[in-house]
Amino acid sequence: MESLNVVLYHNDAGIAHALAANLSQQFPSVTLIHSSEEIRPAITKQNADVLVLDIETSRSGEVERLHQEFPALSIVCTHRLADEELWAEALNQGVSDVCMPWHADDAVRMVLRERARRAIA
Repeated sequence: MESLNVVLYHNDAGIAHALAANLSQQFPSVTLIHSSEEIRPAITKQNADVLVLDIETSRSGEVERLHQEFPALSIVCTHRLADEELWAEALNQGVSDVCMPWHADDAVRMVLRERARRAIA
């Protein structure tokens, strides 16, 4: 199974640390960042494969800009009230998945399976 470099940003420090701890059990490289200004430098520095991003606090159009700037990056967004409308809108902007913060590890595993499937095809 492929090893992923994950960058994580969540506005709520408690949720961010819980997510980082959970993701670190599954993935050897999880970088927790503490501000939205750190996203791009962390993606570049860590050679990130996956970004887990708190979409609730993201600026309008930020996800789409990140997808355009880093087309190989898989983006998993978290939102505490994720619904089908938000999910569809995020997918249209290039997001791999949207989930509630406490399910981000499942979403990242899904991204890993999808990346492996594409590599075989």
